[in-house]
Amino acid sequence: MHLKIWRMAWPPMVSNITTPLLGLVDTAVVGHLGTAVHLGAVAIGASVFSFLFWAFGFLRMGATGLTAQAFGREDGERVRALLLQSLSLGIGIGLLLIALQTPIIDLAIYFMSPSAEVEPWARAYCEARIYSAPAVLAGYALMGWFFGVQYSKGPLWMLLIINLANMVLDYYAVYGLGMASIGVAWATVASHYLGVLFALYLAAKQLRRFDGHVPLISLTKWHSYMELVQVNRYLFVRTVLLLSVMAFFTAQGAQQSDAILAANAVLMTFLLIISNGLDGFAFAVEALCGEYHGRKQWDQFKKVVRLSTFWALITALLMTVFFWGFGGWIISLLTSVESVQHEAKLYLPWLIALPLLGIWSFMLDGIFIGTTQVKAMQNTMIISVLGVFFPLWWLTQPLGNHGLWLSFICLFVARAVTLGWCYYRNDLEQM
Repeated sequence: MHLKIWRMAWPPMVSNITTPLLGLVDTAVVGHLGTAVHLGAVAIGASVFSFLFWAFGFLRMGATGLTAQAFGREDGERVRALLLQSLSLGIGIGLLLIALQTPIIDLAIYFMSPSAEVEPWARAYCEARIYSAPAVLAGYALMGWFFGVQYSKGPLWMLLIINLANMVLDYYAVYGLGMASIGVAWATVASHYLGVLFALYLAAKQLRRFDGHVPLISLTKWHSYMELVQVNRYLFVRTVLLLSVMAFFTAQGAQQSDAILAANAVLMTFLLIISNGLDGFAFAVEALCGEYHGRKQWDQFKKVVRLSTFWALITALLMTVFFWGFGGWIISLLTSVESVQHEAKLYLPWLIALPLLGIWSFMLDGIFIGTTQVKAMQNTMIISVLGVFFPLWWLTQPLGNHGLWLSFICLFVARAVTLGWCYYRNDLEQM
């Protein structure tokens, strides 16, 4: 079982590490154009679409849990249907976003408030990048399905293709065609479609493992999507709440000072490292717990939970030790501005503690996604955000940024406590 967990965990860890490369490559390419205008346009556009697309991250989570359970039941027809339904849902939402692009982009530009020089380029970037929506959301669906059928190398290959294509196309569009920041947007669009096409090829190969036939006419009937929609609607609310906290966190840092805003942004890099490391085990839990939930093999279910948490805890402990020993050095690598370095090092202890405090919410999320107990995930997130994060932030405002970080850390703890209570309150057979 140890090897099975690691076979599921390491590909998403590696693929998660490749994800930030998209932004880094985009920034590096336009960063040498001799003007900050294009760099600002890419930064704003990338932020807009990170927020917009992450709001539909439920497409991955919902597909994983339902597919893993069907995989455990050896229900090949349902496995096939979930792939087609998830893809249809992702592509449909993506096309809807394209249709609504004018109000979406207008609202995004309004909230981001770029300078007069940056605004036209940021708007042009967004008007191009929106066309990647069907590919991005279809990619979410494919990733979820791959995890559900325990083919965790699928997302890794898809993201590698996207990133490699993005590197080549970025350079060609910007320096070969002279398209500046707009070229970066179109390069990103093209790379996502190339990655999804390759992922569809991999999915077609995986389908040979499963018996059954799904009539295409069934994809036009709304009732056939009900189970998937029911799962995804709870995950959507949960995701929007989490996004709201992240946006609020950034806004509160900005109100304190530019140095604190920048320091918090630097420290969020540590959160990215933490989530990249621990998400691999969370994805393994989603797939394997979903499988054994489908098989009703509760001893194996408990074994997966126990062993995955053990390895995740070891990883979290190593991260804490690493941040304690090298956190200051990492901050110095990320910024050379002394005021930002000073502020970031002042609040670094919160990030040193986060791996050991946050691991439990990551792992419980995996269990509840795998068993599709997503209503509990929604309700516990509501309690954690509205009952813990915001009240605690209000009470700790005199502490400034320390109060903000305390509230943020306690959000992870509250999610773990509330989900843990739900987990131990119910018998596994009732999940």
